[in-house]
Formats: sequence, C-alpha cells, structure tokens
Amino acid sequence: MSRSQKEGICELCEKESYITFHHLIPKSTHKNKWFRKNFDIEDMRHRGINVCRKCHSYIHKLYSEKELGRRLNTLESIKNDEQIMRYVEWAKNH
Repeated sequence: MSRSQKEGICELCEKESYITFHHLIPKSTHKNKWFRKNFDIEDMRHRGINVCRKCHSYIHKLYSEKELGRRLNTLESIKNDEQIMRYVEWAKNH
C-alpha cells in the first residue's frame, strides 16, 4: 500500500476499499493563471475527496484536468455529473 492510499469508504461508490485523495483542482493546473485568479493556493492544495482507485481512475479517464478543475471542483458537482454517477451506480453493484 502506498503512502497516498489508506483503507476507508469511497465518497462516491461508498465501498470500503483502499482510498486515494482526489484533488478537486488537479495539481497540474495550480500554476495556470485562470486557476490562480479563481482559487487561493491553499484551497487548491487541500480541496479534495477520498475515493477508491476505480472511481478515481474513471473520473480522470472521462475528463481533462482543466475540465475537472473548472467544472467538477466540488463533491456536489461530481455527484451531479450524469456520466460519473452512471458509473458509480454500476460500481456499487459490482
């Protein structure tokens, strides 16, 4: 188990698993002017959710880092995304 993983409950599929910290504003965007204008650096560094590896991978497979940071930067916005939640509902049953 890596340092970034620990056992816990995924905030999306609610399964007990190894979880990782998903930065709601991806680290790769922290130097971008738009993000620095709209968020302070501490918020960018610490805003995130704990998700299982499967949900985490699916989120990053579906959307670019910039889109995640601009449009899906809260747990609520992720839970309002139809594509992500379709996967989450599937994952809950598998």
